[in-house]
This record gives sequence, structure tokens and C-alpha cells, in this order.
Amino acid sequence: MFKVTFKFENGSDVEVFAHEGDNLLEVARLANVAIDAPCSGNAACGKCRVKLVNGEVESKKTLHITDEEYAQGWRLSCVSKICADVEVLVPDIASAYRSRMKVADLDSAEELKIFEKTKSDLAAAGIEFKNDLEVVSLEMAEPSLDDTMPDNERLQWAIEAACGVSEVKMPFFVLKKLADVLRKSSFRVQCVIRRAGDKVEVLDVLPSDEEAKVCGLAVDIGTTSVAGLVINMQNGEILAKASTGNGQIRYGADVINRIIEQQKDGGRKKLQDAIIKETLNPLIAEMCRAAKIRTTQIYRMCVAGNTTMNHLFAGVDADPVRMEPYIPTFFETGSMFAQDLGLKIYPHARIIISPNIGSYVGGDITAGTLASAMWNREEMTLFIDLGTNGELVFGNAEFMMSCACSAGPAFEGGDISCGMRATDGAIEACTIDKETMNPTFDVIGDEGQKPVGICGSGIIDLISELFRCGIISPKGKFIREGERIRHDKYGMGSYVLAFKDEAASVKDIEITEVDIDSFIRAKGAIFSAIRVMLQTLDFDVSMIDHVLVAGGIGSGINMRNAVNIGMFPDIEMEKFTYIGNSSLSGAYTILCSKEAEEKVADVAHNMTYLELSNEPTYMDEFVACCFLPHTDAALFPSLEMK
Repeated sequence: MFKVTFKFENGSDVEVFAHEGDNLLEVARLANVAIDAPCSGNAACGKCRVKLVNGEVESKKTLHITDEEYAQGWRLSCVSKICADVEVLVPDIASAYRSRMKVADLDSAEELKIFEKTKSDLAAAGIEFKNDLEVVSLEMAEPSLDDTMPDNERLQWAIEAACGVSEVKMPFFVLKKLADVLRKSSFRVQCVIRRAGDKVEVLDVLPSDEEAKVCGLAVDIGTTSVAGLVINMQNGEILAKASTGNGQIRYGADVINRIIEQQKDGGRKKLQDAIIKETLNPLIAEMCRAAKIRTTQIYRMCVAGNTTMNHLFAGVDADPVRMEPYIPTFFETGSMFAQDLGLKIYPHARIIISPNIGSYVGGDITAGTLASAMWNREEMTLFIDLGTNGELVFGNAEFMMSCACSAGPAFEGGDISCGMRATDGAIEACTIDKETMNPTFDVIGDEGQKPVGICGSGIIDLISELFRCGIISPKGKFIREGERIRHDKYGMGSYVLAFKDEAASVKDIEITEVDIDSFIRAKGAIFSAIRVMLQTLDFDVSMIDHVLVAGGIGSGINMRNAVNIGMFPDIEMEKFTYIGNSSLSGAYTILCSKEAEEKVADVAHNMTYLELSNEPTYMDEFVACCFLPHTDAALFPSLEMK
């Protein structure tokens, strides 16, 4: 056994023991040490670099580390094996993907605006914001030698009389605590119940003098990040809001790598533990502290996630999702409860999963489509969700079609050497001076925060600006020279966005021609999906009345720049709206409203799923899109006028 010490720049070292030959990245994962590995340890991305401080590892040299860097002690953890005691430095850029948990300031109107608008839009569409959870107060006669009715029957009779129902169900969890609660409260209690017609299910029984606060939890489980809300189920008030990184990300930035990981021995439980024990339970605890409630006061939960995330959350084999004919285990399920999954909320809390509609179009899209209210409008709406993959919905009140494209993780910083998710230290917006080629940028975080990398919205701006300034060609190759333009020994060009001394990084923050090519492919996947979906319906871009863009790739997207690089169709700017995390706002409405829960199922059932891989024109369209902005300049007339 050898001692492995992971050192951090903030001094919080982690010491573990490993066997000879153990992979350094796997050792880090087992120790819960955050090292970014978007390619899941395939030596393809070069982001899992660490620096030897003491000792040695058996590590082959790769193209991601120069001879000079190798001599300085830099190694890729995914190709390094333990052969002795060793100390390695984990630089900030390697752990930047794991964002610290953030609890929102609900005094800020900005934090609640999207949920208030979603609620008003759906109310205008006829959705009633009422759910089936209630609190009923009861007072019963105490038992005696003349009245020997058992406790459960006494409570059931009281509920039947108070609620006018014919059947009362009581789960074992309630039965176990019933005797104690009844006697401590002199048979005056409050019951949290779920009413369904003339039937009632008792969820909890509480003393009459205890505040019966009935709360719910809405969660968006993204491939990269997780966001949640705690709400008062009785009036819809948002009590707490928070976000954090998805603990599964250390097993790969995309769903395919995670599906492969869960196929290994113990992998399914490892992936489920990463989302529930490492991510959701701490997030829930923090939100409940902020809301000043107990975790057991959460009696219902709604989850919106893509099809793979839903399977990994439930601990269900996700491998059929990626294998032809791409059949998931479930689209909908109503049989899950918190105690089944190890969630630290009320044990018998029902888990609602927003329904999936295809292998790669999941509950996050159905929830987002519900929140957009496009199903209630006559105007033709294009809904685009940008995340680790790109999902699209097009239609109106008459019909809706959806599809997913393999954009890869570029929109959340994956596949980009200096890329990262939209968290502290990420450059989220950028402009470049055409003459000097010097950049100006905005960084997420507190004032004075130095950049660590660049997130999706910043990459869109950067590539658009490089193209506008004539620094790169339509093929993404560097065609100007200057202080910020570099070429390596292989001739590959790069642009330095921030030099090492002005960045919170161990090296310059730069974007390379390989990075630009990856992003061009990602944006090409989006635009070609739009084109093919419209062609399938015999539509063209002029028939689009609204474009709704969702996703957490930054505080907002510069729509003009997205059009300039050929990611979005060249239509009037006023038709574009950035709506933020529509998946979470959809989960919020499903949680609040029984009618919304029914409506999202209706939306899913009536949405046509288009499998792009079966469309003969898709690959030709995709190839044509791998250009700035497109090989057919006529598709972008506004750029020709500049």
C-alpha cells in the first residue's frame, strides 16, 4: 500500500492509501477528490492534469502535456499508475467544474421572476394551481375500558367523518408513530393527507400544537449541474432555492460515458450514490436550513432530468438507452417513494418524474415545454434547450415535434481545453477590439474574481468576436498574427484570452483551433437539427414566430452572436427570448399543480419524437453547418449586409 496525498491551493489536503498499479484518477474518484475528466479517463480531453510535488507515478507522456510541462512534473491522472508514495497538486482548473453549493437570495426579484412568469402564463392557459395535499385537524375521544377501538381505526373514522370520504389508507411509517403521537397530544392531532376523490391517504400525523408545514421539492437534474426549490405546497411560495454540481460528473461529462461507467461492477449504485448521497441530500439539507424547516416536512418531490439522468437517479440500468433500438426502461413511473431511493426527506414522499418521450429527449424537455406554454399558443414556437446535449421542440397548440442532437458537452465547457461550466471564475461574456485584438470580458463571481476558464455563453461570444474581427477564417483557422496569436510546433493556432499572470490558473487561458472546431461541430449540430426538423414538416425559418432558448450555460446568451456563428436561424432578434432554467420552472409547476402534472403527461403523449439518425438528410446538413456561419451564405442574409 502507498500513501497518496492530493494537495490543493487552498491547503485542504486529502490523504488516502492505494495499491500498486491503481489508476490515479480512480483513486481520486474513490476519495471524492474533484478532478475534471470530461472524457471519463480516456486521455482524450487533457483536463485531468495534476502536478507532482513529491514522489513519482508511472505515467506515459501524452500530446496534452508538452516536454517542458512534463519536466516540471505535470501528468494526466487518467494515465498515471501508483508505484510509490506520492503527493500531487490538483490545480484550480482541474476542480473548477465542481461548483460550490449556492443558495439564492430570495429577496432578489430576479431570482423569482422566471417562476412567477411561468405560473402566470400557465394560469392564463387555464391551469389551476391546486394540489391534492391538505392538512386536517382532528379531535378524538380517548380510549377507555368501554371504548377499546384500536388507534388506527379511531383515526380512520375521524378522517372519514371530517373529510366525507369512504376509504382511508395509512402507510406503515404512520402506523409506527401513531400511538406515541396520539397519547402525547391527548388525541388532538393534525394529519397531512392526500385526497383522491372519495379516498384519502394519510401521509403524516402530528401533534395539534406543532406547525404542520407541508412542503415540496422541485429538482432539475442536469448532466453537469443540479438546481432545486423548496416550496410551501399550501400556497406555492418558494421558500429556498439552491444549485450545485452533479456529483456524477467525475465519471464523464456526457451521458454515454456515465452509462458505460454504470455497466461496471457496482457501477449502477456508484452513479446513484453520486447523485443522491453526494449531491441531492446535501442540497436538500442546505435548502431546508435556509427555509427553516425539517427535511421530513418535504412530502412530495418532482424531478426533471434527461432520460439517462432519470434512470441513474432511480438506480435503473440505462444501457438500453444507448443501444439500438434505444429503448429505455421507462418513460413514466408513479411508483417511487423517497425511502426507496435513500432521499433524506419524508420517507413516504411520492417522487414525480417528469415524463421522458425518447432515449435522448427526457423529462427536462417535457417540463420545459410545459413551462413555455407553447402548447397553448397559435404562433409557431421553436424551443431550444442548450446543455450537455441539444434538445429542440417545434410547434404550437395544434402539434409539437421534438428531437435531440449530439452536440456534445461543448456548451457547458466540455471538449474545450479552457472550458468550464458556468460557475465562479468562468468568463461568461467577451468582446474583442478589432485593431488591437485585445479582449474585454465578464467573469462570474465576486468583484475582482480572476478567470479560471470560459463557459458556454462566453465561448459563443469569443468565437463570434474572433470571426467578426477577421482573426479566424470561416473554417475556424487563425489568419492574423499578433501577441495573442500563437502556433505550436505542429502549426496549430491558438488565441490567448487571459495570460497566466492575470488569471487564476496555472497556465494561460487560450482557445485553440481544435477547440474552435469542436464548438463549430456543436453549433452545427443545433442548426442542422433545426433545419431537418423544419424540412420534415415542410416549414422554413421564416415561419418561426418565437424562439425560446433555455439552459444554464451562462447568465444569458448573446443571440446576435449565436446567429453570427450559425448556431441559430437568421431571423429578427426580437423573436428570441432567453428563458433560463425552464426545466426547473416546469418541475415547480408540476409540483404545485395537479392539473400541471396531468398536463405534462398530455404534452409528452402528444409530442412526436424525430430520430435524427434515421433522417437521410441530417448528415449532409450537419456537414454544411460545420463552417462559420454556414457553407450557404444565403441562409444568413443579415451578415452579408455588414
